[in-house]
Amino acid sequence: MTVTYTVKDGVYINLTNRCSNSCGFCIRNNGDGVYGSGSLWLESEPEAGEIIEGLKKYNLSGYGEVVFCGYGEPTERLDTLLEVAAFVKENYKIPVRINTNGHGSLINGYDITPRLKGLIDVVSVSLNTANSKDYVKLCKPEFGEAAYDGLIEFARKCVPCVKTVVLSVVDTTLSAEDLEACRKIAEEIGAVLRIRPFEN
Repeated sequence: MTVTYTVKDGVYINLTNRCSNSCGFCIRNNGDGVYGSGSLWLESEPEAGEIIEGLKKYNLSGYGEVVFCGYGEPTERLDTLLEVAAFVKENYKIPVRINTNGHGSLINGYDITPRLKGLIDVVSVSLNTANSKDYVKLCKPEFGEAAYDGLIEFARKCVPCVKTVVLSVVDTTLSAEDLEACRKIAEEIGAVLRIRPFEN
């Protein structure tokens, strides 16, 4: 079971295997780990203290960022995420990023974005599609049709709370027309659109 692992210049934190989406293209469908990590399938969800002890094993000053991203949706464990982020911010000068499906406020039942201020530098939201209908078909969210508008509203409310908000899509899954629609969504809410290569 792997709680922390590295990808390029980032130290990644695997908080949970729970997720409010069931995306057919999810990288976790392809194996037990990624980029040479150990198994990211957790036997139990790590507590904040365990994660912090794991981070202390790295020379974080030699890395470019700490990223909450593993085989699940990080905001499923918001309190633990923020406790670990606070430790990082108190002890290191390193950016903190969350890779998320954008359902954090839906999952927790309230607007979580104010709690990110001062602790999270980058929020990267997987937009995936240009409209709600396609999103439900592709990602099979437990929140149904409310999921897409919810993630866009989450990203919008993150803009005043964190330094950078990114909406990401995969280059091979969208038409040029849909990519342009996604670009307009990002521009309208003040986010950056990132077009990611497909990884299998």
